[in-house]
Amino acid sequence: MYTVTLLCNPAAPCLEATLVESLRNAWGGGEAQWLAPDVAAEFALETLPDNQWDVWQDLQNMAVDLVIQPTEGRRKRMLLADMDSTMIQQECIDELAEVAGVGERVKDITARAMNGELDFEGALTERVGLLKGLPEGMITEVLNTRITLMPGGAELVATMKANGAYTALVSGGFTAFTARVAGQLGFDENRANTLLTAEGTLTGDVARPILGREAKVNALEEITARLGLVEAEVIAVGDGANDLGMLSRAGAGVALHAKPSVAAECDIRINHGDLTALLFVQGYARSDFQA
Repeated sequence: MYTVTLLCNPAAPCLEATLVESLRNAWGGGEAQWLAPDVAAEFALETLPDNQWDVWQDLQNMAVDLVIQPTEGRRKRMLLADMDSTMIQQECIDELAEVAGVGERVKDITARAMNGELDFEGALTERVGLLKGLPEGMITEVLNTRITLMPGGAELVATMKANGAYTALVSGGFTAFTARVAGQLGFDENRANTLLTAEGTLTGDVARPILGREAKVNALEEITARLGLVEAEVIAVGDGANDLGMLSRAGAGVALHAKPSVAAECDIRINHGDLTALLFVQGYARSDFQA
């Protein structure tokens, strides 16, 4: 059995009952269940439809996301999340670069790296090198004035933890940022790169080894082994090319507002919903959400 989930942006509810019923009838699905009025609904399906991705594209034009997945095991016991442009709305290195006066140069490298056009480690060291001499105190200023949480993140972490799941934040960004974000959202642990400093300024380098694509896969392997879980029990979420390893290995890999080259590699693509989409696709109703 499969479950079809339809959802949209909770800040702009647009999911109509007629659309849900039309698709359910066309595919011969079971009775529709509403997870949140005007925002998310689901129904059961016995077989995968041949026109899944054609319908997906049509629904994208209506600002609706479509996810089809096996019903069994869709509620996960672990969340593995990227940070930049996933749990927060910014790229932390881009924000540091803005205050350092090298914003445009760094943003261009970031975009190309996240789209898979550049080697992640080389791109990271190049960008960090441009931050050399930036006062260490600017990190706190950026955190306080330029970093905002992605909508739905607090509900996602709190709800999964309330239902016994383990939560880990794994970023190719920096520990100064993941520590703050993990603390705000309640993640059980966080991993990231460490910016090196000397005499109160950034040296333009990061500690080795660099946490990139393979390190995220290693985190998936290490944490599941430690907890006695299997990778099928993990839901992972990210947006960049360095997330593809963990997204492909996790039981549910979610491309959230991802770069096109990244989304193309994932079966679960959320382009309109916020982070609560990860709860809806697991079958949680809005009434189940924890704050």
